[in-house]
Amino acid sequence: MTEALESGQVDPTNHRDRRWTVVDLFSGAGGMSYGFHAHTGFRVAAAVDAQRSKPSRGSLDCNETYRQNIGVKPLDIDLQAVTPIELAQTVRRAGNLRRPTVLVACPPCTGFSRTLPRNHREDDPRNALVGKVAEFTAQLQPKIVIVENARELLKGSFRLHAEVLSARLQELGYKVHSHIYRFDRFGLPQRRERSIMIAASADVRLRHLDELWDGWRVNPKALTVRRAIWDLPEVQVGVPDSEDADHVSTSVTPEVLQRIRAIPVDGGSWLSLFKDPETERLATPAMRKSVANNSQHHFSDVYGRMAWDSPAPVIKRECSHVGNGRYTHPQQDRLCTVREMALLQGFPASYSFKESAKQNAYRHVGDAVPPLISYQLAWLCSWMLGGRRPTPQEFVLSGTTLRIDDVTSTQTR
Repeated sequence: MTEALESGQVDPTNHRDRRWTVVDLFSGAGGMSYGFHAHTGFRVAAAVDAQRSKPSRGSLDCNETYRQNIGVKPLDIDLQAVTPIELAQTVRRAGNLRRPTVLVACPPCTGFSRTLPRNHREDDPRNALVGKVAEFTAQLQPKIVIVENARELLKGSFRLHAEVLSARLQELGYKVHSHIYRFDRFGLPQRRERSIMIAASADVRLRHLDELWDGWRVNPKALTVRRAIWDLPEVQVGVPDSEDADHVSTSVTPEVLQRIRAIPVDGGSWLSLFKDPETERLATPAMRKSVANNSQHHFSDVYGRMAWDSPAPVIKRECSHVGNGRYTHPQQDRLCTVREMALLQGFPASYSFKESAKQNAYRHVGDAVPPLISYQLAWLCSWMLGGRRPTPQEFVLSGTTLRIDDVTSTQTR
């Protein structure tokens, strides 16, 4: 049984798929699911996402991107409104399963993120979705539950939601481990810090990413922007590469393009605009006000260029404009393309994004759990479910910026 599950085989005696099953709630563009989809021991049975974008901006349109890459069409269900019983019934029918082996859930993190000042004093209604994961768990009864979110889920002003979820899962008989990780430690070329909660039923041994990586480390040279995107074809602002429609950036106004061109290459900041009267005229009113108040470092990343030989800054959902962060290409005068952002976010180079709205494609990338990380979580789950401890040759996802020879042993000889 275990060997068939680990290799993703189908039982020849009854032709029934014996792989472990996965249900993905808040599935987005498929970042979390892809890691399990790429592991031969798992079958992604069902996914759910309401495709909510910001008010008045229409659908996020992520379910089609998910379908293109995972092969499963997510259910368009509002998880804030559906009852746990209704959800369980619908998921079981759609996924042709009684209970999933693994339930992954990535509730919206916008209400927790420290980058929004109001999150330090106001509890966003969407934060309650974290606690609702326990209600879905009670109905679906998976062996493993994984919840990924902003670091503030565990350390922020409203960490009570995580504490409630952990307590409820333990009441249901699960063992729970929660931790905040810097994902560059695991090979992501980005300074991304996220919380991960893993819960295991009584008959499953609880493990975590520290155990998976015990004795291994990543070469720092593998974690740079240069490694991730240096060899992609050069493209002009707003013009897609002829062989990759996702290697394209959003268009900008002539004024914004002038401003980009004035920012020094390889890590430059808008602060340099004030070193010369000719470039100072390109500064925005917000920049001028910030300099006048001597508070420019509070948002010094906007319009900034990435640095070639450092990890990328955090790729956030609103990464579709240079004015939202340090998202300008290190050398070329444009925003980093969807493909470049995706590589920095741990997607394989073959991942495709729905072409209807480039702004949504950037959101699909910024919202996602990096597949480079979710593949490691899939191998961690297979280990928890009775398999042997995997090696880097197995848990390094091919097609991403991380290579097997980037991982070396920490054991001294």
